[in-house]
Amino acid sequence: MASTTNKGFAGRYLPILKWLPNYNREFLVGDITAGIVVAIMLVPQSMAYASLAGLPAQVGLYASILPLVVYAFLGSSRVLAVGPVAMVSLLTLSGIGELAPSGTAEFIALALLLALLAGLIQLAMGLFRLGFLVNYLSHPVLVGFTSAAAIVIGFSQVKHILGVTISRTERPYEIFGVLYEALPAVHSTTLIIGIVAIAVLLYFKRYLAGQLMSLGVEQKTAAPIAKAGPLVVVLLGTLLVWGFALNGESGVSVVGNIPMGFPEIGIPGIEFANLTALLPIALIISLVGFTESISIATTLASKKRQKVDANQELIALGAANVAASFSGGYPVTGGLSRSAVNDAAGANTAVASIITAVLIVLTVLFLTPLFYFLPSAVLGAIVIVAVAGLFDFRSMIHIWKYDRFDALALFATFFGVLAFSIEAGIGIGAATALLLYLYRTSKPHVAVVGRVGDTEHFRNVLRHEVRTCPETHAVRIDESLYFANSRELENCLLGAAAENRDLKSIVLICSAVNSIDASALETLERVDEELSSAGVTLYLAEVKGPVTDRLREIGFLDKFGEDRIFLSTHLAFEKLGCKKHD
Repeated sequence: MASTTNKGFAGRYLPILKWLPNYNREFLVGDITAGIVVAIMLVPQSMAYASLAGLPAQVGLYASILPLVVYAFLGSSRVLAVGPVAMVSLLTLSGIGELAPSGTAEFIALALLLALLAGLIQLAMGLFRLGFLVNYLSHPVLVGFTSAAAIVIGFSQVKHILGVTISRTERPYEIFGVLYEALPAVHSTTLIIGIVAIAVLLYFKRYLAGQLMSLGVEQKTAAPIAKAGPLVVVLLGTLLVWGFALNGESGVSVVGNIPMGFPEIGIPGIEFANLTALLPIALIISLVGFTESISIATTLASKKRQKVDANQELIALGAANVAASFSGGYPVTGGLSRSAVNDAAGANTAVASIITAVLIVLTVLFLTPLFYFLPSAVLGAIVIVAVAGLFDFRSMIHIWKYDRFDALALFATFFGVLAFSIEAGIGIGAATALLLYLYRTSKPHVAVVGRVGDTEHFRNVLRHEVRTCPETHAVRIDESLYFANSRELENCLLGAAAENRDLKSIVLICSAVNSIDASALETLERVDEELSSAGVTLYLAEVKGPVTDRLREIGFLDKFGEDRIFLSTHLAFEKLGCKKHD
């Protein structure tokens, strides 16, 4: 029994133990293929995203090795591809940029510490089952954040396309003016390389797969080939610069020397001042990174009827980030495009990620000198094309048409990010969404209802042909009752009594009430007493079981009287003399 319990406990926190013993040899071909395809995609992406984060290219490669292996052991998704992503890279630069100059040893050390801190936060959230916290980042807030971040990321890479050097700006929107001032210094050769790289990437992304399928190539083969665009532009750009010595007199900026081998494995230096300075951005990376990962993992898992455990994903991502900090990397999370490619290329299990990690190891050990002549413009082009899809204009329009309150939270986030910073924008958006929620729920929809014909159904008197009872007022409140709307509840019930002098009873329909907090309960007790003194009796109908249990536990039902609570509105009307055929 103990052995079974221990195995179950280990299986819960080590999902690899659930699928590895039953690994089918038929899975191996798909896993190897997917591992190779994702590695081809990840090598240039990891270097580009490291550049976006203000880090040397090799840091992106380091972040694409041990974290992938750790996630393979701990992750509940079998196809999620973990590694550097654009959004987390931007957050890294945003959080560390004010503490140290980008690219310096101090900056790199802070990036390692940031990965450790973000990892520990995610681990703690997973162990304490706090995955629900990401629900407080609403969809409109995330759309506003990602769309604004896409603009910031894209324009931050324009300097590489133009071949100019610009100073770091304090506010994101200031980058537009700085780039405009730098236009006279544009480096024409670099600009041509950048534009061609963008064109090639867009061709691979938008057209190549369709053209290949029109030629008879299967989709499962065409899709991964179309994702090889980053590798193609890296190879072409590198050969072009090397063949024509464009990094010499022509002055094309290149990545330069990337050290072979690995950094020392160890815990990054920890100083209390740095911890407190990095804590806000680490928390945001933890939440945003997890939100991005869990949405991708859930979508892909549902296609194969597999299950993803949100809290286990937090543990896996947290451990992956800790591993990144120990191995010279920076914060990582699941990537949308890589995960989709991993799935399309035939990945069956996390063995594909381990194969990808092995190929990155070989790259770091033997191939990094080949990237010396890689133009910075190519890396900038890779980032720009990758984040272009993050600007979600369609969702913006949809949210605006559907709910202006949600649109207000979206645009508060969007302009907050552009005007102030990533952290401030998310904070403004989340606060706006919360305030709007409080406002909306403080003014719940209230419907006076009547009987539909001779049925047992009751509907809004303003929407349907119904019959009402002169001496009985039935009202349905479509919201849980809490401190913010308790005054509205009071006004509704007492107002009904004041407007109808012949009223003898009020039936409060609680079918939409999921909870009643202490403030609303106190209001309900006071309103009952005031109605009683005015000769009106209050009744409750369709009260949900959990709400009834709490009211019984606190003694409310003993005082109120269980005979005044009805299972349905129909039974209440029957009891109060409002028959079907009256």
